[in-house]
Amino acid sequence: QVQLVESGGGLVQAGDSLRLSCAASGRTFRSYHMAWFRQAPGKEREPAAAISWSGSTTYYADSVKGRFTISRDNANNTVYLQMNSLKPEDTAVYFCAARKAPGWEIPPRSDAYGFWGQGTQVTVSS
Repeated sequence: QVQLVESGGGLVQAGDSLRLSCAASGRTFRSYHMAWFRQAPGKEREPAAAISWSGSTTYYADSVKGRFTISRDNANNTVYLQMNSLKPEDTAVYFCAARKAPGWEIPPRSDAYGFWGQGTQVTVSS
């Protein structure tokens, strides 16, 4: 089983940057596609970004494209979400999620991801 722990969230102003990290404890991290989902209060959970097991394929929601970058370091069992030019509408709890490869749905479906972190709060003030 893969265990995921997010970190890096916080309270920032619009235009600021944050980098979220997701540390995985599983022994087969490289075999998993990874994704970041986010959920704002009163809203449904939505995918923000995803990256394939090899790192060669990525997905970004239209709302974050050009501002967010997902990356992974398989040697250190870590996935990152670099968030630049943050907007108030980016405010949400961000969840790291993992699913066993193969399988790549666009947009990523939360039901396909079987392993989840606890979430980290990102708050962007205007």
